[in-house]
Amino acid sequence: MCYDYLYRYYAKFSEEGFKKIMSNGTNCRNTQYNYIPTFTGPGHASIYTGTTPSNHGIIANDWHDRKTNKEKNCVGDINYISTGSNTKNGQCSPLNLKALTITDQLKLTYPTSKVISISIKNRGAILPGGHKSDGTYWLDQATGDFITSTYYTKELPNWLKNFNDQKMPEKYMNQTWNTLLPIESYSESSSDNSPYEELIFGNSTPTFPYTFTKLDETEKLKAFSATPFANTHLLNASIEAIKNEQLGKHNTPDFLCVSFSSTDILGHAYGPQSIEIEDMYLRLDLEIAKLLSTIENEVGKNEYTLFITADHAVVPVPQLLIDQQLPGGYFFFEKPLKNLRDSCVQKFGFDCILNESNNNIYIDKQKLKIKDINITVVQNYIKEQLKLISNIKNVYTAEELENSEQADYWKNLVKSGYQKVESGDIIFTLEPGFLPYYKDTKKNRQGTSHGSGYSYDTHVPLLWYGKNIPQQEVYRKIEITDITATLTHILNLAKPSMTTGEPILEILENK
Repeated sequence: MCYDYLYRYYAKFSEEGFKKIMSNGTNCRNTQYNYIPTFTGPGHASIYTGTTPSNHGIIANDWHDRKTNKEKNCVGDINYISTGSNTKNGQCSPLNLKALTITDQLKLTYPTSKVISISIKNRGAILPGGHKSDGTYWLDQATGDFITSTYYTKELPNWLKNFNDQKMPEKYMNQTWNTLLPIESYSESSSDNSPYEELIFGNSTPTFPYTFTKLDETEKLKAFSATPFANTHLLNASIEAIKNEQLGKHNTPDFLCVSFSSTDILGHAYGPQSIEIEDMYLRLDLEIAKLLSTIENEVGKNEYTLFITADHAVVPVPQLLIDQQLPGGYFFFEKPLKNLRDSCVQKFGFDCILNESNNNIYIDKQKLKIKDINITVVQNYIKEQLKLISNIKNVYTAEELENSEQADYWKNLVKSGYQKVESGDIIFTLEPGFLPYYKDTKKNRQGTSHGSGYSYDTHVPLLWYGKNIPQQEVYRKIEITDITATLTHILNLAKPSMTTGEPILEILENK
C-alpha cells in the first residue's frame, strides 16, 4: 500500500473505515522502511520483530541456499506437511525467522493469551504469528481452503473446517467484479483500458467488468487471490476467529494479525495508477469498517488497540515512466550476467558465479578454495565489472558490509538487509524507477513490483486507533521497526529478543 492511497481515495472512503481511523487515531505520516530489499517476507518479519533482516534473517521472499544450491523460500520447510489439505502448500514453518516476534513475546509472558494470524499468503500469516501462535492460517490456492502446517497442529479447528466447507472462493468466482461506484467517477486513476496492465483474469482487455468465465476451475482458484473477493473472504475468516477463539475475552491480551495480501497480488499486475487498485481499496475500506464494527460489538469500543501498515509500497509501472519521459525503466540481467560470467572465465579461468538472486551475486567459494584464489580479489573484480553496467547505482561486497562501521545512507540500507550466511557475496542496487528482470518480455513491461530502498517502496501508511491512542498526526520520521518497540509498551512486555526500533512516544503519552 502506497502512503498516498490514503489521500488519493479519501473522498470516496466510507465514514467508518480509513476515515474513522485517520480522524480519531494517530497518523504517522512519515513512516519508512529502513533496509533493502523491501519485499513481503522481510516486511512482515520487520514489523513484528522490531528489527531489520540483518538480525531476523528473512532477507527476501526467496534466496539462494548455499547448502542445497537451490532457492529457499522464507517460510518453506519440508519437515512439515499440510494440515487441512493433501497438497504440499502447507510445507511451511517460521524456522528461518531468527528473532522473536511481539506475538512470541506475548505468548512467553502470558501463556493464556491467544495469538491468531491469518492471510491469503503463507508468509503473510506465518511471520506475524511467530513461532508460538495458537493458529496460523493461509489460503491453499489449489483447493480454496484455509490451511496450516503440522508445525502448528495436526487438525484444523472445527470453526475453520466449517468455514472451508462453504466453498466460498468457488462461489465468488462465479460472480462478476464490477466497480463499486460508476466507473466514470474514478478520476484518481488512469483510463480503464491501459497498456500497462497484465491480463490475468482471462479477459481480452484489462477492463471492467470481470466475469472469469474463460478460466477453468483451477485457474479460477488461482485468480481468486487477486480479486477483492479474497479480501472479503479473509475478513470473514478473521471474524470467525474473533468469535470462535473468544479473542479479547481473556484475562490477558490477545493478538489478531490480519494481512490483506490481495492488494499486492492485484497491484503487481495492474500497478498503482489503475482503476482496479482504486476499486479494491474502496472495497477494502468497507471491509475494515466491518472489522472495526465486529471488534467493537464482540469486545467493546474501548477494549482494543489496532495498527494498520503495509509490508512495502510500490514503484509506478516503469513503462509508464519511460513513456512519460520520467526517470526509470527496466534492467534486464540476462546479457550482462552472461558477459560477467565470460569475463570471470577470462580473468580466473572458470565461471566464479554460482547464482544471482534479488540483486545478490553468489560466488562459488568451493572452486575458489580448490584453485587457491582469494575471494576478496574475486569480489572486488566483480564489483568493478558491475559498476560499468548501465543503470546499476551502487555495488557492495560482503566484506564491505561486514567491516564498515560508518556508511552512507544507501549503504546502510543494504547493510541492514544483509545476512552473512543467506546473502550474496556482492549486492548491487539499481537507479531509481528501475525494475530488475532476467530477460525482456512483453509481460515484464506490464505491471510492476518493489524491493528498492527508494521512497516509492519504503514510504507506507501507519495508522493507530483504539484504547489510549491520541488523535494526532506525527510528521517526524518513524521507522518500520518502531512498531514493535511501541507495542512492547502498550502490552507492558519486555522487548522481543532483537528489537532495535524505538517506541513512538507520541502514542504512549496518554497510556
